[in-house]
Amino acid sequence: MYSILVIIVVLALATVWVLNLPVFGSVSEGTRLEKLKKLSNFKADGTLENLSPTPMKPDSVSYWDMLVGMMKGNDNSSPKENLPHIKPDFTTSTKTKLIWFGHSSYYLQIDGVKVLVDPVFSERPSPFSFIGTRNFKGTDFVKVEDFPYLDIVLITHDHYDHLDYQSILKLKSKTKLFITSLGVGAHLERWGVPADKIVELAWDENVTANGLKFIATPARHFTGRGFKRNQTLWSAFVLQGANHKLYLGGDSGYDTHFKKVGEQYGPFNLVILECGQYNAYWPLIHMFPEQTVQAAKDLNAKVLLPVHWGKFALAMHSWDDPAIRVAKQAKADNFKITTPLLGESVVLDEHYPSKEWWLDLGK
Repeated sequence: MYSILVIIVVLALATVWVLNLPVFGSVSEGTRLEKLKKLSNFKADGTLENLSPTPMKPDSVSYWDMLVGMMKGNDNSSPKENLPHIKPDFTTSTKTKLIWFGHSSYYLQIDGVKVLVDPVFSERPSPFSFIGTRNFKGTDFVKVEDFPYLDIVLITHDHYDHLDYQSILKLKSKTKLFITSLGVGAHLERWGVPADKIVELAWDENVTANGLKFIATPARHFTGRGFKRNQTLWSAFVLQGANHKLYLGGDSGYDTHFKKVGEQYGPFNLVILECGQYNAYWPLIHMFPEQTVQAAKDLNAKVLLPVHWGKFALAMHSWDDPAIRVAKQAKADNFKITTPLLGESVVLDEHYPSKEWWLDLGK
């Protein structure tokens, strides 16, 4: 009995020690926590909620069902060969340019301002380098060291596939300003980003930086780097420049907020929306590709760039299923999408790559 008690105590202490490692970030305190408490979607248990009821799974689905599905796997969840890519062009330009690196990481240059969104350049979107799914072959073609000095790093929410501890450690000395959702700043400060270089926004709040206006808008998702979820906010962002307006979607299930944002802030020259990591086991927190096209239409967008695929397998679908389905739906709806190679530049009003390059793999 004594031995069992010792083992339990040791395991408990080890768990506490692990969860206090820097990679897990920090919880909000002081002024930051008080601001969170004033939000209309802050609950008595200290968590935030979505605009619409959003259970993590349907009542008909058990966590055992989800576990069995994940264990069963999919032989085509990762590509069998290297994904093609183009060497990114980071040269300064007056044009509005976007470069996608796979999943939800992309570089923007708008009005001469250099913006990096949801930078994740580690091998795994995980708190530890030895746990979790690895990036697809050929997707490690760019490193943090390759980027020029950045004006802004934008972080939509604090999940590991959008906020990478190791990447932030390398970016903090070469970034002028970090813009993110309310509460995420606690993580950044613990990782050494000075408080005066962090701007946190609640939904419908905005900030103008380097002449660009960023407006945080609702999304339908969740957050958390530890056991307790939803202690930080999750957001999409409207980005207004001198000549172009973009919608940076982050992660979101489909809901009425897309239509509302489209009516309030649209039309958009380009919207960047998730189209991967979906499953019927969690239908409300990620969009299916067909919903992605509908969301772009709701937003009153001219062009859709579908992301959140092409780098990590975080769901059970085939790696190329998101691209196949979103392209098919866009054709059916006669809606313009752009599907660049990793590293390829999208230049607004000039160049919208649309080759279905994923179809060439494995042939």
